[in-house]
Amino acid sequence: MDNQYDIIVIGSGPGGYVSAIRAAQLGYKVAIVEKYNTLGGTCTNVGCIPAKALLDSSEHYHQAKEQFKTHGISLGGITLDFSQFISRKADVVKQNTAGLVYLMKKNKIDVHHGTGSFIDATHLQVTAADKSTVLTGRYFIIATGSKPSSIPGVTIDKKRIITSTEGLSLPSQPGSMIIIGGGVIGVEMASVYARIGTEVTIIEYTDSLIPTMDRELGKALYKTLGKLKIKILLGSKVQSAINNGSSASVSFLDAEGRPQEITADYCLVAVGRKAYTEGLNLQAVGITPEKNGKIKVNAQLQTVVPNIYAIGDVIDGPMLAHKAEDEGTFVAEVIHGGKPHIKYELIPAVVYTWPEVAAAGATEEQLRAQGVTYTVGKFPYMASARARASMDTDGFVKVLVSPQYGEVLGVHIIGPRAADVIAQAVVAMEYEITADDLSRLSYAHPTYSEVLKDAYLIATGKGAINI
Repeated sequence: MDNQYDIIVIGSGPGGYVSAIRAAQLGYKVAIVEKYNTLGGTCTNVGCIPAKALLDSSEHYHQAKEQFKTHGISLGGITLDFSQFISRKADVVKQNTAGLVYLMKKNKIDVHHGTGSFIDATHLQVTAADKSTVLTGRYFIIATGSKPSSIPGVTIDKKRIITSTEGLSLPSQPGSMIIIGGGVIGVEMASVYARIGTEVTIIEYTDSLIPTMDRELGKALYKTLGKLKIKILLGSKVQSAINNGSSASVSFLDAEGRPQEITADYCLVAVGRKAYTEGLNLQAVGITPEKNGKIKVNAQLQTVVPNIYAIGDVIDGPMLAHKAEDEGTFVAEVIHGGKPHIKYELIPAVVYTWPEVAAAGATEEQLRAQGVTYTVGKFPYMASARARASMDTDGFVKVLVSPQYGEVLGVHIIGPRAADVIAQAVVAMEYEITADDLSRLSYAHPTYSEVLKDAYLIATGKGAINI
């Protein structure tokens, strides 16, 4: 390594490694800097990937225990080996991080492990436990991601008051758990543990679960999580959390403003994440993070320093792995002189509970606030032959359509494989395919995606035709 590069990427999460690979594909000499020993960032190591591994394992256990008899499958006594439950998750993570090492080698990207700190706009010092190296770069891409945040009165000690990071690797199955926050991370972690028998309570400040999504999705998810015997306390304001040694106690004001306290084996804090730029020495290049810790960028994702870009969780927008990936590709192509685009309103949001929740485009609440006229096409999975065959009848598809031109304004799904079905809706909105056109496509029968067709038919005044 001669330590001189065209592009240096700081952070190897989804945004970082995708931008590095795309830049290498475009012919640039690229380096990636990662402070931890493994590549992949939060998503691969302690976020998206391990969470989905545990979600799948817990759903298999739940189905075996609750549904297999209906299918005519008898298993006898069903037990959960919690250590294997966690071990399989670790194996999945290991496979993914190994894949990233391969991709770096394949694309001739140099990997420097250590904390990156700017010396000036063209030099970065990388400090590891055993050495310090100075890298020279023409362009830099900051992709350092985010860390879990907390709220006043709650100090995360990583012992009894934990985050999702610790919740993915607990030493033994807890008998009970309090989760502060009913957003995406909160409901996913609640699903994992409730399915395997942990007594779970969610405390959410707002009056809805997944409050940033369409309110009907939150109401439907409330009902389905209730079937897992998850206790959900909406409109409740947490005052404090205390580590008792072998348990944690949370004090809060309930929906009526009355003080309450509950105790469980663990308190998991899932109130969001904050941008992580610690150690970057941004002041050395004249970049001052905003009050929320994020870095301000222009439409090209360029900071106030022309050769330094920022992507992913450290800039505005939803903290989603695929949003960071899109931005990583975008920046590499901008540096190359291209004119790529990202439609942020069409970046899908997904919740990996079961049934899954997925959405793209505008919510009803947003359209009403903007005074936009729309028609609604809504179709339940209960009426789907495919959903009945798989015993996955909870949920619905809702499409929001402009009556003037038939433009699809938003699609909101709670149901089986919603995370995959939403992709068709994103394509439709990206290329402005009308609801009428979408209702005339041929959908394989029986499939979960047919529910979309019926929703489009209803939105265009034709009425559903499938079962």
